[in-house]
Amino acid sequence: MITEAQFERRLLAPKFWLTWLGVGLLRLLVKLPLTTQITLGQRFGRLFKALQPKRVQTVRRNIERCYPELSATEQQQLLDNNFDEIGMALFDTGNAWFWSDKRIQQHMQIEGQEHITQVQAEGQGVILLAAHCLMLEPGARVFGQAFSGIGVYRPNKNPLIEYLQTQGRLQSNKGLIKKTEVRQMVKALRQGEIIWYTQDQDAGGRGIFTNFFGIECSTAPGAPALAKMGKAKVLPFFVERSADASGYRIAIQPPLDNFPTGDDHADVQRGNDETEKLVRMRPEQYMWLHRRFKTRPDTNDRSEFYR
Repeated sequence: MITEAQFERRLLAPKFWLTWLGVGLLRLLVKLPLTTQITLGQRFGRLFKALQPKRVQTVRRNIERCYPELSATEQQQLLDNNFDEIGMALFDTGNAWFWSDKRIQQHMQIEGQEHITQVQAEGQGVILLAAHCLMLEPGARVFGQAFSGIGVYRPNKNPLIEYLQTQGRLQSNKGLIKKTEVRQMVKALRQGEIIWYTQDQDAGGRGIFTNFFGIECSTAPGAPALAKMGKAKVLPFFVERSADASGYRIAIQPPLDNFPTGDDHADVQRGNDETEKLVRMRPEQYMWLHRRFKTRPDTNDRSEFYR
């Protein structure tokens, strides 16, 4: 488990100077009021949308398939709102990494803490089942003010970004475990720890095909497997930027009853169903940029899905 961000001298090399410049600018910008950040973030999001047509196509395709009940105009509005949120998420990430604990506490709201307290009182570990929403970074920082947990993550290929995100995430949490380190996750859960987990990204050939928004997709069976091996409870976890721009809100839901059942397909499907409910709470704040449905049951279907 990673408990400290390790700085290396190679991160000062010229190839990283532009990134350092951007980070320095972000540290200055997050001093602005949230309302100002939101205005600037929307502009960044619209610029990103104009410069990234392939990303726009991915988002459009995901929304078309996941929300077929919306009209073309409503789907376009959701797409536009999503790119506004993507731009704002840049500031949200900066807030999570660089705000003081005092400022975080001034802009946070946490509901459902009693569910975690109850599970821990029973001597069990906690798996927070979250969706890949754009608010995950501030969500982790806010949550850590009440309960210090452990994040399950995929290391960033850029060593400087990896250093910065590790440093930022460890400000109010105990540690980070790579997604491949299953034994460490199980050990932590058996010790009564809290672990963040998501299952809503494409799992490739190692996943189980279940439905997400009514679409067959490859899903990692990690949540039920970890719950069983770690003797832990799974609690759906929702985080959003408040609609009134006052800050960030977390809602911790009660633990899933009778989970896992031992039926891998049914358990993974239930995890998808719970994740879908989370996404539907604030769909404009979901990470539609991800090619969730890239791996198809029929290998000839891939080019058609993301045409």
